[in-house]
Amino acid sequence: MDIMIIGIAGGTGSGKTTLTEEIKKQFGPDVSVLNHDNYYKAHDDMPFEERCKLNYDHPDSFDTDRFVRDLTALKAGQTIQCPTYDYTVHNRSSVTVQVSPAKVVIVEGILIFENAALRDLMDIKIFVDTDADVRILRRLMRDVKDRGRTLDSVVSQYLTTVKPMHEAFVEPSKKYADLIVPEGGRNLVALQMIIQRIRAHVENPS
Repeated sequence: MDIMIIGIAGGTGSGKTTLTEEIKKQFGPDVSVLNHDNYYKAHDDMPFEERCKLNYDHPDSFDTDRFVRDLTALKAGQTIQCPTYDYTVHNRSSVTVQVSPAKVVIVEGILIFENAALRDLMDIKIFVDTDADVRILRRLMRDVKDRGRTLDSVVSQYLTTVKPMHEAFVEPSKKYADLIVPEGGRNLVALQMIIQRIRAHVENPS
């Protein structure tokens, strides 16, 4: 199987997941998704209070070596066991999820363009570019509603690590993108262009 790897990067709350879901909706089982967030390093030896203080927006917070190995295996047509992450306890879960190779594999994450070995596995690199005010509001809603965080903790984390790490690592990685998409999945013109490109590959993988 000729597998196309599509990287979708961008800041927190930029609309990466919305874009990924729109693509997945169009192509169903022809698309597999691998999320960099699932590859946060495990910190079983650290108490919860200390895990809360870690910088989760720095490249070193991810087990990117394993991510590269798993993506390489998928590209070679092998099924992998993807780790999962529990945001409520700030640690990797003991549960893994089976991810099977498909005609298209979407790789999603804020820092996936920061690592050269990871970039080199991608056939198309898309950066979702969204205004910072919109992104922080989306993150507030998501972390408070879905991840059990307090408003104060989300704001504190954004100011101390998320914003400076975005400026240091995420924003500079935009230069590696083949396509920059304002507003992600809500940009219908860009979405249709991406869908057409994927459809051409799905229908004629050679």
